[in-house]
Amino acid sequence: TQYRDLIEKLGKSAWIGICCGFWFEFSLGGGPDTYGFDMKNRTVTFFDDGTQALSTSTLPQVGRGVANLLGLKILREDENDRSPCLSDFQNKFAYIPSFVVNQKDMLESVLRVTQTEEKDWKITSEPTTARFQRGNELFQKGDYSGMRILMYTRNFYPDQGGNFAVTRGLDNDKLGLPKEDIDEFTGLAIRWATDGTLERYGR
Repeated sequence: TQYRDLIEKLGKSAWIGICCGFWFEFSLGGGPDTYGFDMKNRTVTFFDDGTQALSTSTLPQVGRGVANLLGLKILREDENDRSPCLSDFQNKFAYIPSFVVNQKDMLESVLRVTQTEEKDWKITSEPTTARFQRGNELFQKGDYSGMRILMYTRNFYPDQGGNFAVTRGLDNDKLGLPKEDIDEFTGLAIRWATDGTLERYGR
């Protein structure tokens, strides 16, 4: 925040930020510390009752969002021009989620992709406050899995902290971003979780 404030104070340039939430396929396949899913063992832990939604984006959507944003003309041509331009985002964030979903939505997608039923999965729940505290205790002991638990759990609090679609609004249409198929990226997340791809990232 201090650097953004300094840029604005100096008035010589401007900043633009991209807010995309957690990467969907990376987080869904990232194990129980992230979105609560263990694909290999077919378990899922709901945070509270699993109905708190958050805004989350696929890697391709983030790439398109950045490209389309930087591809905008800088200024409008005249006072009648209502098309988006880069100056609309001067000293602001562009908010570009792929999906606004909760854990139950994610599970439904996982069941479709894996052609399984709820009875094939072990489903448990954990209060977000207790989970956050557990992550904090692990992190203080030097266990960096605690940091993941802290970051992800906080975004599922009922104050909508992770759901910027509600708190900030969306810029997907302004940037011409397509609607995506959640099952396609759920399938990718499952593949990454089971073929060792995410293990290279310390998961």
